[in-house]
Amino acid sequence: MPRFNRLLITGAAGNLGRELRRGLAPLATTLRLTDRVEMAPAQSHEETVVCELSDFDAISNAVEGCDAIVHFGAAPVERPWAEVLDSSIVGGYNVYEAARRHGVQRIVYASSIHAVGYERREVGADTDTPHNPDSLYGVSKCFVEDLAKLYFNKWGIESALLRINSCYPKPRDRRHLATWLSFADLIQLVERCLVSERIGHTVVYGISDNREAFFSNHKVAHLGYRPVDSAEDYRAEVEAEVAPGDPFDPGIEYVGGFLCNYGHPDESEYLES
Repeated sequence: MPRFNRLLITGAAGNLGRELRRGLAPLATTLRLTDRVEMAPAQSHEETVVCELSDFDAISNAVEGCDAIVHFGAAPVERPWAEVLDSSIVGGYNVYEAARRHGVQRIVYASSIHAVGYERREVGADTDTPHNPDSLYGVSKCFVEDLAKLYFNKWGIESALLRINSCYPKPRDRRHLATWLSFADLIQLVERCLVSERIGHTVVYGISDNREAFFSNHKVAHLGYRPVDSAEDYRAEVEAEVAPGDPFDPGIEYVGGFLCNYGHPDESEYLES
Protein backbone atom coordinates (compact mmCIF):
# COMPACT_ATOMS: atom_id res chain seq x y z
CA MET A 1 0.00 0.00 0.00
CA PRO A 2 1.41 3.48 -0.86
CA ARG A 3 2.57 5.52 2.12
CA PHE A 4 1.21 8.82 0.75
CA ASN A 5 -1.89 9.86 -1.13
CA ARG A 6 -0.10 12.66 -3.02
CA LEU A 7 3.65 13.38 -2.99
CA LEU A 8 5.08 16.55 -4.56
CA ILE A 9 8.46 16.49 -6.33
CA THR A 10 9.87 19.84 -7.47
CA GLY A 11 12.61 19.95 -10.09
CA ALA A 12 11.15 16.81 -11.62
CA ALA A 13 12.65 17.48 -15.07
CA GLY A 14 16.21 17.58 -13.73
CA ASN A 15 18.70 14.71 -13.75
CA LEU A 16 17.94 13.74 -10.15
CA GLY A 17 14.27 14.64 -10.37
CA ARG A 18 13.79 12.14 -13.18
CA GLU A 19 15.35 9.41 -11.05
CA LEU A 20 13.11 10.28 -8.10
CA ARG A 21 10.06 10.34 -10.34
CA ARG A 22 10.77 6.72 -11.18
CA GLY A 23 12.11 5.52 -7.84
CA LEU A 24 9.56 7.10 -5.51
CA ALA A 25 6.48 6.08 -7.50
CA PRO A 26 5.67 3.11 -5.19
CA LEU A 27 5.42 5.47 -2.18
CA ALA A 28 2.42 7.45 -3.39
CA THR A 29 -0.93 6.95 -5.05
CA THR A 30 -0.24 10.13 -7.01
CA LEU A 31 3.00 11.95 -7.78
CA ARG A 32 2.60 15.67 -8.44
CA LEU A 33 5.60 16.85 -10.48
CA THR A 34 6.70 20.43 -11.02
CA ASP A 35 9.45 22.11 -13.01
CA ARG A 36 9.99 25.32 -14.95
CA VAL A 37 10.27 23.34 -18.21
CA GLU A 38 8.12 20.72 -19.84
CA MET A 39 8.46 17.20 -18.45
CA ALA A 40 7.79 13.79 -19.94
CA PRO A 41 4.01 13.27 -20.29
CA ALA A 42 2.19 12.34 -17.08
CA GLN A 43 1.38 8.69 -16.53
CA SER A 44 -1.81 7.47 -14.89
CA HIS A 45 -0.41 7.98 -11.37
CA GLU A 46 1.11 11.41 -12.09
CA GLU A 47 0.18 15.09 -12.33
CA THR A 48 2.58 17.55 -14.02
CA VAL A 49 2.66 21.29 -13.39
CA VAL A 50 4.97 23.72 -15.21
CA CYS A 51 5.70 26.75 -13.02
CA GLU A 52 8.44 28.96 -11.62
CA LEU A 53 9.54 28.45 -8.03
CA SER A 54 9.51 32.23 -7.60
CA ASP A 55 5.74 32.34 -8.29
CA PHE A 56 4.19 31.90 -4.85
CA ASP A 57 0.63 31.43 -6.05
CA ALA A 58 1.69 28.68 -8.46
CA ILE A 59 3.76 26.93 -5.78
CA SER A 60 0.95 27.22 -3.27
CA ASN A 61 -1.42 25.58 -5.73
CA ALA A 62 1.11 22.81 -6.36
CA VAL A 63 1.56 22.15 -2.63
CA GLU A 64 -2.18 22.11 -1.85
CA GLY A 65 -3.42 18.58 -1.26
CA CYS A 66 0.03 17.03 -0.88
CA ASP A 67 1.12 14.94 2.11
CA ALA A 68 4.88 15.57 1.79
CA ILE A 69 7.33 17.45 -0.44
CA VAL A 70 10.59 16.39 -2.07
CA HIS A 71 12.09 19.78 -2.99
CA PHE A 72 14.78 19.31 -5.63
CA GLY A 73 14.03 22.37 -7.75
CA ALA A 74 16.62 25.18 -7.75
CA ALA A 75 19.22 26.94 -9.87
CA PRO A 76 21.61 24.19 -11.05
CA VAL A 77 25.05 24.65 -9.46
CA GLU A 78 26.50 28.18 -9.79
CA ARG A 79 24.38 30.63 -11.78
CA PRO A 80 24.05 34.43 -11.99
CA TRP A 81 22.84 35.99 -8.74
CA ALA A 82 19.38 36.88 -10.05
CA GLU A 83 18.70 33.26 -10.95
CA VAL A 84 20.02 31.96 -7.62
CA LEU A 85 17.87 34.50 -5.78
CA ASP A 86 14.65 33.74 -7.65
CA SER A 87 14.89 29.97 -8.06
CA SER A 88 16.76 28.90 -4.95
CA ILE A 89 16.20 31.50 -2.22
CA VAL A 90 12.77 32.94 -3.04
CA GLY A 91 11.74 29.53 -4.34
CA GLY A 92 12.86 27.84 -1.12
CA TYR A 93 10.87 30.29 0.95
CA ASN A 94 7.81 29.80 -1.24
CA VAL A 95 7.90 26.02 -0.78
CA TYR A 96 8.18 26.26 3.02
CA GLU A 97 5.56 28.95 3.38
CA ALA A 98 3.16 27.06 1.11
CA ALA A 99 3.77 23.95 3.19
CA ARG A 100 2.94 25.86 6.39
CA ARG A 101 -0.27 27.27 4.96
CA HIS A 102 -1.44 23.89 3.63
CA GLY A 103 -0.44 21.80 6.66
CA VAL A 104 2.37 19.78 5.04
CA GLN A 105 4.55 18.47 7.87
CA ARG A 106 7.54 16.89 6.10
CA ILE A 107 9.97 18.17 3.45
CA VAL A 108 13.03 16.48 1.97
CA TYR A 109 15.32 19.17 0.56
CA ALA A 110 18.20 18.84 -1.90
CA SER A 111 20.92 20.77 -0.13
CA SER A 112 24.52 20.30 -1.23
CA ILE A 113 28.11 19.61 -0.33
CA HIS A 114 28.65 23.23 -1.39
CA ALA A 115 27.02 24.45 1.82
CA VAL A 116 30.31 23.40 3.46
CA GLY A 117 32.49 23.54 0.35
CA TYR A 118 35.34 25.47 1.98
CA GLU A 119 36.09 22.72 4.47
CA ARG A 120 39.50 21.18 3.80
CA ARG A 121 39.53 17.53 2.82
CA GLU A 122 41.82 16.45 5.64
CA VAL A 123 39.77 18.16 8.35
CA GLY A 124 36.64 16.11 7.81
CA ALA A 125 33.09 17.11 8.60
CA ASP A 126 29.96 15.69 10.13
CA THR A 127 26.34 16.75 10.20
CA ASP A 128 27.02 19.42 12.86
CA THR A 129 29.72 21.18 10.81
CA PRO A 130 28.77 24.87 10.48
CA HIS A 131 28.06 26.39 7.11
CA ASN A 132 31.13 27.23 5.04
CA PRO A 133 29.83 27.85 1.50
CA ASP A 134 32.02 27.98 -1.57
CA SER A 135 29.68 29.85 -3.94
CA LEU A 136 26.42 31.76 -4.23
CA TYR A 137 24.88 28.37 -4.97
CA GLY A 138 26.26 27.15 -1.64
CA VAL A 139 24.93 30.25 0.12
CA SER A 140 21.44 29.49 -1.21
CA LYS A 141 21.65 25.99 0.27
CA CYS A 142 22.69 27.44 3.64
CA PHE A 143 19.71 29.82 3.52
CA VAL A 144 17.19 27.04 2.97
CA GLU A 145 18.81 24.84 5.64
CA ASP A 146 18.35 27.68 8.14
CA LEU A 147 14.88 28.45 6.84
CA ALA A 148 13.99 24.81 7.46
CA LYS A 149 15.22 25.12 11.05
CA LEU A 150 12.97 28.15 11.60
CA TYR A 151 9.96 26.34 10.18
CA PHE A 152 10.69 23.30 12.36
CA ASN A 153 11.23 25.25 15.59
CA LYS A 154 8.28 27.59 15.10
CA TRP A 155 5.75 25.50 13.16
CA GLY A 156 6.88 21.88 13.55
CA ILE A 157 7.58 21.17 9.88
CA GLU A 158 10.14 18.36 9.81
CA SER A 159 12.93 18.55 7.25
CA ALA A 160 15.73 16.34 6.01
CA LEU A 161 18.46 18.46 4.42
CA LEU A 162 20.41 16.26 2.02
CA ARG A 163 23.89 17.62 1.44
CA ILE A 164 24.20 15.79 -1.85
CA ASN A 165 27.78 15.22 -2.95
CA SER A 166 28.28 13.93 -6.53
CA CYS A 167 25.26 12.04 -7.86
CA TYR A 168 25.99 10.49 -11.24
CA PRO A 169 25.67 7.07 -12.89
CA LYS A 170 29.31 6.46 -11.90
CA PRO A 171 32.30 8.44 -10.53
CA ARG A 172 33.90 10.76 -13.10
CA ASP A 173 37.13 11.79 -11.37
CA ARG A 174 39.33 11.13 -8.34
CA ARG A 175 37.33 13.45 -6.08
CA HIS A 176 34.24 11.42 -6.83
CA LEU A 177 35.90 8.38 -5.28
CA ALA A 178 35.06 10.11 -1.98
CA THR A 179 31.90 12.03 -2.92
CA TRP A 180 29.97 9.69 -5.23
CA LEU A 181 26.27 8.98 -4.59
CA SER A 182 24.62 6.39 -6.79
CA PHE A 183 21.10 6.89 -8.09
CA ALA A 184 19.94 3.81 -6.17
CA ASP A 185 21.37 5.17 -2.91
CA LEU A 186 19.81 8.58 -3.58
CA ILE A 187 16.38 6.99 -3.92
CA GLN A 188 16.91 4.92 -0.77
CA LEU A 189 18.02 8.01 1.18
CA VAL A 190 15.02 10.09 0.11
CA GLU A 191 12.68 7.21 0.87
CA ARG A 192 14.12 6.76 4.37
CA CYS A 193 13.69 10.49 5.03
CA LEU A 194 10.06 10.29 3.96
CA VAL A 195 9.06 7.17 5.91
CA SER A 196 11.13 7.42 9.13
CA GLU A 197 8.88 7.96 12.12
CA ARG A 198 10.64 11.17 13.17
CA ILE A 199 13.29 13.22 11.38
CA GLY A 200 13.02 16.61 13.14
CA HIS A 201 15.55 18.92 11.48
CA THR A 202 18.18 16.54 10.15
CA VAL A 203 21.23 17.24 8.01
CA VAL A 204 22.55 14.18 6.20
CA TYR A 205 25.27 13.77 3.58
CA GLY A 206 24.23 12.21 0.30
CA ILE A 207 27.08 9.74 -0.22
CA SER A 208 27.36 6.07 -1.05
CA ASP A 209 29.44 3.54 0.89
CA ASN A 210 32.79 4.82 -0.38
CA ARG A 211 36.12 3.82 1.16
CA GLU A 212 37.28 7.42 0.94
CA ALA A 213 34.95 9.99 2.49
CA PHE A 214 35.13 13.66 3.47
CA PHE A 215 32.01 13.45 5.65
CA SER A 216 30.46 11.32 8.36
CA ASN A 217 26.79 10.40 8.83
CA HIS A 218 27.32 8.70 12.18
CA LYS A 219 24.93 11.09 13.95
CA VAL A 220 21.95 10.34 11.70
CA ALA A 221 21.52 6.60 12.21
CA HIS A 222 17.88 7.30 13.11
CA LEU A 223 17.14 7.54 9.39
CA GLY A 224 18.11 3.95 8.77
CA TYR A 225 20.03 4.86 5.60
CA ARG A 226 22.38 2.04 4.58
CA PRO A 227 24.05 2.76 1.22
CA VAL A 228 24.65 -0.31 -0.92
CA ASP A 229 26.88 1.07 -3.70
CA SER A 230 30.54 2.13 -3.54
CA ALA A 231 32.87 4.21 -5.69
CA GLU A 232 35.49 1.56 -4.94
CA ASP A 233 34.00 -0.52 -7.75
CA TYR A 234 35.22 2.16 -10.18
CA ARG A 235 38.58 3.03 -8.62
CA ALA A 236 40.78 1.23 -11.14
CA GLU A 237 38.92 2.79 -14.05
CA VAL A 238 39.05 6.33 -12.62
CA GLU A 239 42.70 6.19 -11.59
CA ALA A 240 43.68 4.89 -15.04
CA GLU A 241 41.89 7.76 -16.78
CA VAL A 242 42.53 10.69 -14.40
CA ALA A 243 45.99 11.72 -13.18
CA PRO A 244 46.44 13.03 -9.60
CA GLY A 245 46.12 16.80 -9.31
CA ASP A 246 47.97 19.49 -7.36
CA PRO A 247 47.08 19.09 -3.66
CA PHE A 248 47.29 22.89 -3.24
CA ASP A 249 44.83 23.62 -6.05
CA PRO A 250 41.69 24.96 -4.30
CA GLY A 251 39.62 22.49 -6.30
CA ILE A 252 41.50 19.68 -4.56
CA GLU A 253 42.31 21.32 -1.22
CA TYR A 254 38.64 21.96 -0.40
CA VAL A 255 35.74 19.54 -0.45
CA GLY A 256 33.71 21.80 -2.74
CA GLY A 257 36.02 21.00 -5.61
CA PHE A 258 35.58 22.92 -8.85
CA LEU A 259 33.34 25.64 -7.39
CA CYS A 260 36.22 26.77 -5.19
CA ASN A 261 38.03 27.85 -8.37
CA TYR A 262 35.18 29.97 -9.76
CA GLY A 263 34.89 33.73 -9.43
CA HIS A 264 31.68 35.70 -9.14
CA PRO A 265 29.18 34.19 -11.59
CA ASP A 266 28.01 37.59 -12.86
CA GLU A 267 31.57 38.20 -14.07
CA SER A 268 32.58 34.70 -15.12
CA GLU A 269 32.75 33.43 -18.68
CA TYR A 270 32.38 29.79 -17.66
CA LEU A 271 28.60 30.16 -17.54
CA GLU A 272 28.56 30.79 -21.30
CA SER A 273 29.98 27.36 -22.13
